[in-house]
Amino acid sequence: MALRSTRTTDGGSTPDGPARPDGSATSRPDAPGREVHPVDELLPPAKLLTTGLQHVAAMYAGVVAPPLIVGAGVGLTPTELALLISASLFTAGLATLLQTLGLFQHTEWARIGARLPFVNGVSFAGVAPMLAIAKEHGPKDALPVVFGAVIVAGLLCFLAAPYFSKLVRFFPPVVQGTVITLIGVSLLPVAVNWARGGSAGAPGYGSAKAIGLAAFTLAAVVLCNRLLRGFWQRLSLLVGLAIGTLAAFPMGLTDFGPVRDAKVFALPSPFHFGAPVFDITAIVSLCIVMVVSMTESTADMLALGRIVDRQADERTLTAGLRADGLATALSPVFNGFACSAFAQNIGLVALTKIRSRFVVAAGGGILILLGLFPVLGSMVSLVPQPVLGGAGIVLFGTVAASGIRTLAEAGMDTGANTILVSVSLGVGIVPIASPDFYNPFPEAVRTLMHSGISAGCVMAVLLNLLFHHVGAGRRTPTGETPGATVPTATPS
Repeated sequence: MALRSTRTTDGGSTPDGPARPDGSATSRPDAPGREVHPVDELLPPAKLLTTGLQHVAAMYAGVVAPPLIVGAGVGLTPTELALLISASLFTAGLATLLQTLGLFQHTEWARIGARLPFVNGVSFAGVAPMLAIAKEHGPKDALPVVFGAVIVAGLLCFLAAPYFSKLVRFFPPVVQGTVITLIGVSLLPVAVNWARGGSAGAPGYGSAKAIGLAAFTLAAVVLCNRLLRGFWQRLSLLVGLAIGTLAAFPMGLTDFGPVRDAKVFALPSPFHFGAPVFDITAIVSLCIVMVVSMTESTADMLALGRIVDRQADERTLTAGLRADGLATALSPVFNGFACSAFAQNIGLVALTKIRSRFVVAAGGGILILLGLFPVLGSMVSLVPQPVLGGAGIVLFGTVAASGIRTLAEAGMDTGANTILVSVSLGVGIVPIASPDFYNPFPEAVRTLMHSGISAGCVMAVLLNLLFHHVGAGRRTPTGETPGATVPTATPS
């Protein structure tokens, strides 16, 4: 049954009808002249399911990687790790439904959701700061502190959405590319540690067997990406993880305990790891990360709007950022983390030419179902640490490469941008190269600067203001603001 009211490219409403094979809007056969935009096309159930599954396949590895990293960092048991993974899948599904279906669409001041084929999931940007918080507060108390900070960061995003959508010029591609590069670089040491076995106290840590398994997995991912085609090529990371895990069986590096102990079905247990703790330094760190995520989501919405021929105007950006904020604030209730855009799914929309937001909503529903069955999450925890390390080098390296690509498009031929990037990267790499560098400083400084992402982001924004928005340097001879263009889409 067709929906009775859908938005057009200019944000108005129009009755819908079927779309032509090329994805353009067409008239309804029972109402000539009435059209539906491809974004609002409701596909048959079978096609909704299959194309929705394709979106889940494209994002699954990105959703489960952050809880794996953070869970290992705070010393969770395999059963607890499975619960954290299930929570991330569940909250990613909720966030995606918020973005695609929306709430309060007829109330301008409370409008939530971009209503575009916009996939949301756990943000990579928060991983390194959360690990820094875990190191500062200890494994036992880390998650409640993280959850408290995520709640506040989500509320900040929700309240700041209408203002941030006006201030995107202060976060141009040169800043965004710098931060994304630091995200990948900051996480690469984690992958290297996994490749050695995950923990210095683990049996066989740093052994040739562990490193060899990591190298085998890395080769498997690369070869799958080279040899597979189409849909299967998009699954190369997951296929590589499966091959590496199978290779680990005869080596005795796989533990089936989590699968045996996991429940088949379980509703999310609110605040399973404890009531949220609101620590000011952790809050500041995660709020900075939320600003970065808002920048990425804004860029992704602008790019997606162009791909689906529905402009992401200021109103759409505001509603989309509100959905990010609300999903992030609610996520810790169900033991999840901050949510933001997944740019790989934007590429999938461009590749398949299927622009319906209901396809992505179906993917969100599938994610919720996966989150409600912990046994599925426990199967992910079967992956040994060395296998995860080999795949992580590809995954995190891809994030860094995406940042470099964004920088290449940001106008690095200017001296100001070169200084901005070089100094910001240098400051961001300090805590990576020397983790104890800021130990003599107060706790607030340590929590903020222990994360290369937070440190580099602060420096990049300040230098961007100095070079491009303050005094004589704020205008070029043509009257344009250097580096103040709208950022392009980037991965999460």
